[in-house]
Amino acid sequence: MVNQNRLFLGSCFALITTAFSFSIRAGILPQLATDFSLTAEQLGFINSMWFLGFPIAMIVGGLVYHTVGPKKIMMIAFVCHALGILLTLYPQILGGYTGLLVSTFLIGIGNGCTEAACNPMIADAYSGSQMSKMLNRFHMWFPGGIVVGSLLSKFMTDAGLGWQPQIWLILVPTIIYAYLFWGQEFPKPKTEGVTSIGENLKAMATPLYIFMFACMALTAITEFGPQQWTGLIMSKSGASPMLILALVTGLMAVIRFFAGPIVEKLDQTGVLLGSAVLAAIGIYLFSTQTGGMAYVAAIFFAMGVALFWPNMVGFIAEKVPLSGALGMSIIGGVGMFSTSIFQPIIGRWIDSAKAEKTAAGLTGDEMELAAGQATLSTMVLFPAILIVAFTILYFWQKRKPAQA
Repeated sequence: MVNQNRLFLGSCFALITTAFSFSIRAGILPQLATDFSLTAEQLGFINSMWFLGFPIAMIVGGLVYHTVGPKKIMMIAFVCHALGILLTLYPQILGGYTGLLVSTFLIGIGNGCTEAACNPMIADAYSGSQMSKMLNRFHMWFPGGIVVGSLLSKFMTDAGLGWQPQIWLILVPTIIYAYLFWGQEFPKPKTEGVTSIGENLKAMATPLYIFMFACMALTAITEFGPQQWTGLIMSKSGASPMLILALVTGLMAVIRFFAGPIVEKLDQTGVLLGSAVLAAIGIYLFSTQTGGMAYVAAIFFAMGVALFWPNMVGFIAEKVPLSGALGMSIIGGVGMFSTSIFQPIIGRWIDSAKAEKTAAGLTGDEMELAAGQATLSTMVLFPAILIVAFTILYFWQKRKPAQA
């Protein structure tokens, strides 16, 4: 008999592991740079392994979901998480820098397996509005886990503890989710025909799926793009980057927890359109406001991006069901690929803005803030395009509410 509650709880702890690996590893980068004499470029390559392993595992996991099942995929996730954590603690086994590259890649694989297994498993375990509600509650633990992980990392660093005890923390939710999944029966796929990859690909070749594929690239960069750079920009504005991060991710977690009634009332199409509008307002405020108003911008931004990811995945599960686990994994994978592709582009925008502001006579913090805000104003383009796209989607689905 399938124990829905236990499987869902295990999925949440698996996603907390992902969030801890994201936030704690980011927090210990300065210590790793000192202990292993790493350059900033080397740290960048280490970080890129997290984003590389994630989409690879998601896509492969989606391809094999209906043949090997979520249980085996989560077993692979546990092995990769555990090996990645241990190799991070003892990277000298592979020569230090190489060990850190491999360990981060393994953790990325574990994180991708978690998404590939848990998203379709939750979609199979619940139905209708309950499915959307539980997907949102599942995804709340990524921002929620980032808040907890960031604060724990900061507290331990301030207390003079080294990076090794912080890495051990990632093992705690890893062991918990392994225990919760151990010996459990997993739900069977509800949709007939999704076990065939040919059926999956046929459903993914429809205009609706292709449209959502393109939109996912923009929703992902709307969420992760500003978050990657806002801390640096806001540090020159009189606002605390740490408080902005905690405010954004904390609000995202709360909104996702209570998202069920919102999605039920507005449907995913209405939620996605409203999210695009709020995200555009938030990024615009980030690009124009300083000091205390930056926290107001953070509130609008969090309300905007909180429901993007889970409802994009939920939309595919509900409106394009024959795409199956593969369709859901591809949607998540394109979001991660989009994030990695756009990061150097945003970096070039910042470099160009700095050169422009310097030529205009600005220097120091004033130049940094002006260049950063100019870049953020360019990023408003992402949610602006989404407002148009999701308006089209809203009326498209009003006319034809169901499509396989």
